[in-house]
Amino acid sequence: MARERGHAAARKPAAARPRRAKAAGAALPELDRLVHERLRLAIVSALAVTEDLSFRDLRDLTGATDGNLSIHARKLEEAGYVECAKRFRGRTPLTTYRLTVLGRRALLRYLDHMEALIRAARRR
Repeated sequence: MARERGHAAARKPAAARPRRAKAAGAALPELDRLVHERLRLAIVSALAVTEDLSFRDLRDLTGATDGNLSIHARKLEEAGYVECAKRFRGRTPLTTYRLTVLGRRALLRYLDHMEALIRAARRR
């Protein structure tokens, strides 16, 4: 089937293409959906104010379950927004996360976008 579609199959779906949102007459970049999700925003925000955090610390700060935190942290890791280090402290496994330069840039872009939306809303 993919062969029948030819070049159309190689194109990105419309949902994957970057879009621009209009706010107060100015074009704003689309929100970074990876950062915008509540738990992932909590993770990158927590990591932005400290050098690194353990899995347990992140779980306690966010109130997430182990499985949910693991899934969302992995998505951030796959995007290059966080780095994960696994080691042992004695016989106990210790997983720590830290925000990457790319992750910090993504968070700052997200915050800039949200500030622009707030300014636009307050002008109305």
